[in-house]
Formats: sequence, C-alpha cells, structure tokens
Amino acid sequence: MKRAILSDIHSNLEALQAVLEDIKKQNVDEIFCLGDVVGYGPNPTECVDLVMKMCKVCLLGNHDQGALFDPEGFNGSAEKAIFWTRREIDRPSPRRDERWDFLNILPKRFPDDADGAVYVHGSPRNPLNEYLFPEDIFNPRKLEAQFRLVKRFSFQGHTHVPGVFTDDLKFYAPKDFDGEKELPSEGKFLINVGSVGQPRDFDNRACYVTWQEIGDRRILKYHRVEYDAEKTAKKIFAIRDLDNFLGERLLKGR
Repeated sequence: MKRAILSDIHSNLEALQAVLEDIKKQNVDEIFCLGDVVGYGPNPTECVDLVMKMCKVCLLGNHDQGALFDPEGFNGSAEKAIFWTRREIDRPSPRRDERWDFLNILPKRFPDDADGAVYVHGSPRNPLNEYLFPEDIFNPRKLEAQFRLVKRFSFQGHTHVPGVFTDDLKFYAPKDFDGEKELPSEGKFLINVGSVGQPRDFDNRACYVTWQEIGDRRILKYHRVEYDAEKTAKKIFAIRDLDNFLGERLLKGR
C-alpha cells in the first residue's frame, strides 16, 4: 500500500493543483489530508472541492474549525482571513451546502490500527491546536507525553515545518536523509508532513509525503513541488481582507 499524505493547503489552489499532478506520478493508492484546507489563501471553495473529490480521508484543522465557528487564538491577520473565507464559502452556490457539510463532519483524528499509526492535524495529545516544533527536542516532557500516546507512528502538520521526531528525542529534517528514509522496525516516530500551501522552512515549494508499506518495511519520502507562488500572491494582494503579508511569505517559504 502506498499513501500520499498532505496538510495545510490554506486555500492555495495553485499549490494544491501542482501537488495533485505530482501525486499522479507516484502510483499511490489513496490520499490523506491532515487539515487546514482553508485559511490565509484566496481560493477556499476550489480547494475544498478538490479535497472532497481526491482525498480518501480529510481531518479537521484549526482554520477549518475557525471557518465553522468563531476562531480562537488567531492573530489579527489570520482572523480577518478566516472571516473572509467564511463569507466566500457561504456565497450562494449549488455546492454551498455540500461544502459546509463536508467541513462540519471532518474528524479530529484518524487511527490506522493495522499500521499502529494515528493521523492528526496538530499533535497526538491535542489533535487540533498543539504545535510540535523542531526545537521541542529541548522540551523532553512535552515530547515524551506525545510518544506515550503513539503506538508506532503519528502523522501531523500544523507547523508547516517538515521532519521526523524520534523517541530518543531527536529531530531530522528531510535534508538530513535526502528526503527519503526507511524507518527502523522498532521505535516510535512523529512525522510532520509539511505544508502544501504555505511552507515555512524557507523553501517555498509545496511539500507532501508518500508513505509506503512493503511487507514489514515502512518507507517515508518527502516531495517538494514547484508551483506558481507569484500567481497566488497576486490574488492575495488583490483581496482587501487578506493581508499582503500572507502573499509575500509564499515567495520566501517562511
């Protein structure tokens, strides 16, 4: 079985389309999305429609929840963007109710008991809102609490920073293993799949992973995909309720 896992699309249609085209080349069996389909970007309805069509599983992200209910803990720029997003999804359309229904039933976690894996947006402990950053290797209590909740693997997004935490409290960025790694048969791993629509590791290419099971082997591969970030940024600049900063950061991957 081979699975593509993506996260944090953030209404970036150009990035999502480029990633889906790249996924076609990977011969995957299914696609999982770890949430934040919307927020920040200029094309929320188009991204929701594509995820509904293409993804076998989609989880609830904090921005998806913010579109459904009043956002909590958002900065001013993110809050303004999510209220604009809500209005866009609520525009009269033959698919309006279908989109709201889809967002409304998204689960916060998805367990894959056969593989000892759990899929979340934020963290195993707080699936919606908790961030796991690379520097958390210096906060052993926090990471140990996460690993206690994991059988073998956890897949998450939320920080937009790709990489793998190991249960000996180390963090490996994709560059540390050339983007592809066969994980050991023992141990636990927290795997951040990065962001499709708003990377923040100073690489502005869209990011996703493939996860392949071959017998007892588990192979993780990070994929970086070029897309027209300038086109997306120009769309953001043209929308008064989306701060220019949200477009500018796409060009730098930060």
